Amino acid sequence: MEACVIGLDLGTSGVKAVLLAASGRLLAEAVTPLEVSRPQPLWAEQQPADWWAATDLAMLRLREAADPAHWQRVSALAVAGQMHGAVLLNAQSEVLRPAILWNDGRSQAQCAELEAREPATRRITANRAMAGFTAPKLMWVAQHEPEVFSQVAKVLLPKDWLVWKLAGVMSSDCSDAAGTLWLDVAKRAWSEPMLRASGMHLAQMPTLHEGPDVVGMLLKQWTQAWDLPADVRVAAGAGDNAAGAVGVGVVRPGEAFLSLGTSGVIFVATDGPQANPERGVHTFCHALPNTWHQMAVMLSASSALSWWCGITGTQPGELLAALKVGEVRDDAPLFLPYLSGERTPHADPGSTGGFLGLTHAHSRNDMSYAVLEGVAFAFADGMAALREAGSHPASLLAIGGGSRSDVWLQLLADVLQLPIRRPAGAEVGPALGAARLALMSLGLARDEVVTAPEIETSFKPDARREGVLASRAARFRAAYAPLRALP
Repeated sequence: MEACVIGLDLGTSGVKAVLLAASGRLLAEAVTPLEVSRPQPLWAEQQPADWWAATDLAMLRLREAADPAHWQRVSALAVAGQMHGAVLLNAQSEVLRPAILWNDGRSQAQCAELEAREPATRRITANRAMAGFTAPKLMWVAQHEPEVFSQVAKVLLPKDWLVWKLAGVMSSDCSDAAGTLWLDVAKRAWSEPMLRASGMHLAQMPTLHEGPDVVGMLLKQWTQAWDLPADVRVAAGAGDNAAGAVGVGVVRPGEAFLSLGTSGVIFVATDGPQANPERGVHTFCHALPNTWHQMAVMLSASSALSWWCGITGTQPGELLAALKVGEVRDDAPLFLPYLSGERTPHADPGSTGGFLGLTHAHSRNDMSYAVLEGVAFAFADGMAALREAGSHPASLLAIGGGSRSDVWLQLLADVLQLPIRRPAGAEVGPALGAARLALMSLGLARDEVVTAPEIETSFKPDARREGVLASRAARFRAAYAPLRALP
């Protein structure tokens, strides 16, 4: 009888659960929503208790959607999750404060302090200290909430807190841990110099594993609550982007994807830690042993379009339907998409967005085009930083909600001068990658499990549009510094 596994994805906006057969067939899926709290400017927090409530509901919904015969063959489970978040636990494993999330920008000052305390930060971690990462968050807590900091016995990443709830073990995997600034990324081990520099110590860290490693068994209380078999393995899991890569088969050096989600990512698999921290490239361990990856990350991608839809009172489909595939509006305004600050290449949580060059002649369609183009230009800046670090992908898989737009993908192909391929079928994302890691925890071989998706549509760059887009991109880049310098 064919084994089945469950993949969970703890995202910022919800928890997704999928049921996968060993053959790779998707059997059922379920989603429950989450909200983000923003109690002060730059802050972004969630209560771990809300993650658990959403996970419990997602599992119950998944059971309802599944064939009972498949449900009783579940043998393993793995979790993917939003990276960088800080869950602070006391000696009794109680949560001390709301979790500080990946898109929280309060700890920018601590980034400079961390690099001053440990001048080898970028060499050890392969990354530039940024406010989104975990270590500066703990330094902020030490400075502003010393009574909380003094009680911290363990720090867990969001998906690792879920794994602790599921299996009763405090573990992490190298892909997620690489986003803390406490990991020696080349050695795939906790770095005591980086821990010391942020006022932490090794005992406060969970045990490190590779993504497919079995870390424990699903606790009896949850197998009973969800009517699962008694011997369900729990694998270490992965950070969301690494899990997403496993889900679309991007694990071999040079393979790459572009994610048009709330944030935007260009992800390239590598066989070593090829770093370019000065340009804001993220260099992390992949979810599989002896594999690494690079990411260019922008904080507003599809969320920029969502923002514009809110301003105009329209739906994304309506705005996109008014634009033509392959068109370039040379007289449109420019749009800087830094609505939540930016990572690659600017590493600046204080940067802001804006329209440039507006006149009475401009229409809503001109501004809609500008939003799509501005995001594409920001991706081009990220790709330039990746190429400087030695990554030259031949094509990109397009994933995320924005990848459903032919208009946007063709514009991205023209701006990046790279073929972009959209996979067939529904978007499953990191939950599928987590399920694949669960399959590997059962002993299935990587090449048997991590397969590439069928391609639905390919978008090839058109050289006829290259010149005008390059000119507009140059103006886009030239605008950043003087606008950022305004008081």
